[in-house]
Amino acid sequence: MLFAASTSSFSWINSRIDVQSIGTGGRQNLLQAGTQPHYAWSGHLIYAQGSTLMAVPFDAQSLAVTGAAVPVVENVLQSPASGAAQYSISATGSLVYISGGVQANQRKFVWVNRNGTEQPVAAPARAYLFPRVSPDGRRVAAGIAESETQVRVYDFSREALTKFTFEGNVNLNAIWKPDGKRVAFQSAKAGVPTIYWQKADGSGGLEQLTTSQFATVPMSWSPDGHVLAFIEVNPNTQRDIWMLHMGDRKPEPFLRTKFDESVPHFSPDGHWLAYVSNASGRYEIYVQPYPGPGGKWLIWTEGGTEPTWNPNGREIFYRSGDKMMAVDIATQPSFAVGKPRVLFEGRYEHTPATSPNYDVSPDGQRFLMLKSSEQEAVAPTQINVVLNWFEELKRRVPQGNKP
Repeated sequence: MLFAASTSSFSWINSRIDVQSIGTGGRQNLLQAGTQPHYAWSGHLIYAQGSTLMAVPFDAQSLAVTGAAVPVVENVLQSPASGAAQYSISATGSLVYISGGVQANQRKFVWVNRNGTEQPVAAPARAYLFPRVSPDGRRVAAGIAESETQVRVYDFSREALTKFTFEGNVNLNAIWKPDGKRVAFQSAKAGVPTIYWQKADGSGGLEQLTTSQFATVPMSWSPDGHVLAFIEVNPNTQRDIWMLHMGDRKPEPFLRTKFDESVPHFSPDGHWLAYVSNASGRYEIYVQPYPGPGGKWLIWTEGGTEPTWNPNGREIFYRSGDKMMAVDIATQPSFAVGKPRVLFEGRYEHTPATSPNYDVSPDGQRFLMLKSSEQEAVAPTQINVVLNWFEELKRRVPQGNKP
C-alpha cells in the first residue's frame, strides 16, 4: 500500500511517501516530499508535489524507486491543509484531473450570539484553524493553513492581523495562558510536532515545553497557569491526555487507554476536566474531577464533539452536527448534569480533528465561529481527461532514467 505520511494532520507541506506491505507490515520510505501517490501500470509512481504531478520509475516487485522524478502535469488543484490533489488514473492508462493549483479554503471570523444572530468581523478571509480568544477578549490567535501553516493574531479593535510564529513552516493550535502574557502552540520546526511557548508580544524567543517522540498538542491551561493539559498522539494508544506541571516541567499521563481521549478542557475553577472519548464506539463528552480521584460523568448519550466551558463554570458548550449545544453543569453540593439544549444551528466550519474550531467570549455570551468565505474561488466546472496517458509517461519518464 502506498500512502503519504505527515507529522501534522493539518499541513502536508513536509509530507513524505511511504510503502507498506499488507502481508508483513514492513514499511519503508520512498520519497521525502509528496502526497497523494498512485501506482501506474506503466511502471511509474505518480504523486503530487505542490500543484505539480510528478512521475518516477518504480519497481512494484522490489518496492523501489528506480529513477529520477520528472514533472508531468502542472497546475493541478490541491489543498495545502489536507494534501489532497484532484487527479486519478485508470488501469487502462487514462488520466483525469482538475486544474487550479494550490488553493486553501478561505474562511472568515463571525461572532454569533446565543440565539444565532451573526456579527461580522473585519479580519480578512484566510484559511483559519482553531481560533482562540485572548483572556481579555481583545485578540484572537489562530493557525492559518496555506503554503505554510503559521499562527497569526488578530486585534479586534485595531483590525490588524499580525504574524506570531516565524520559525518552521508548521505552527498551529495556539492557546493563551490565563494571564494573557504567553501563548503555547504546536510546532514541527524540529521534526516531530511538540509544544513551545513564547511571550504574547512576540519578544524573548521560543521555549520548548515537551520533548516526546510522538506528536503533542496543547489544549487547555489550568486557571492558575500552573498546569498545561495536552494530548499525545501515540500510535499504540491513539490520543492520550497528559498534564505538564510548569513548576518542574515534568509531564504525567492523566488518561492513557486503548481508546481515543482528546480535547481536555479545564473548568474555570480548575477542579474538573471535560474531554472527548470514543470508548463507546463514537465520540462522546465526559467530565471527571481533576486531579482526582473520582468517577466520570457522560454529558449526553447522543454523542458530541468540540467541548468548551462557559467561563462562568455553569455550562459546557459542544457541537452536534451543525448545532451549537449547551448543557447546565452543577458542581455543588455534588456534580450534576442538566439536559442539553440547542442554542443555534448554522453552517459553520467543523473541526478537522477533535479540537474545537471555535471559541467563546470571556462573558460566555458570544461564539467566535469560522464560516466559509463568500469570496472563495468559483468551484471548478471542468474535468480534464487525457487518454492513453501511459504512452506519454513511458516517453517522458523512461525506465532507464537513472538518478
